[in-house]
Amino acid sequence: MMIGIVSRLTDQKGFDLIAYIMDELCHDAVQIVVLGTGEEQYENMFRHFDWKYNNKVSANIYYSESMSHKIYASCDAFLMPSLFEPCGLSQLMALRYGTIPIVRETGGLKDTVEPYNEYESKGTGFSFVNYNAHEMLYTIRYAEKVYYDRKREWNKMIDRAMAVDFSWQVSANKYQEMYDWLIG
Repeated sequence: MMIGIVSRLTDQKGFDLIAYIMDELCHDAVQIVVLGTGEEQYENMFRHFDWKYNNKVSANIYYSESMSHKIYASCDAFLMPSLFEPCGLSQLMALRYGTIPIVRETGGLKDTVEPYNEYESKGTGFSFVNYNAHEMLYTIRYAEKVYYDRKREWNKMIDRAMAVDFSWQVSANKYQEMYDWLIG
């Protein structure tokens, strides 16, 4: 399972959580590819993990729009454990590409990623509530379990993710419905 991260490398994006569990995560059957620039501590952190787990981690400390599209398109999951996220575009791009988001439930991430429900076969991604590294790791491992052991469910989630429509036309229609209801 390949997990992608395309981001500004800043505190806001939850990289301190990733730093805390990266050694544990790299013992799993995953690969991690990172694209972005930002705070030196996070750039160096990802460089270090690339060096330490060269066959598991690819740190691309630069930004390229064409490379970002390749990462969205080739990864199985997209990790976005933000401390806060007023809107968030990365998870929307991941959904469009069928790359399953793993997010912390905050702001726009909570509004746009429906958590997977294995009992009702619903959801477009995976989420965790608390800003806690091991809660994030547990969620990633749950996603891995679905990816490896329940491939049919994973593929259904991809279909649901790609079908979600966050276009302005949908918003405009909702406003029109509300205005029509208000005027009776």
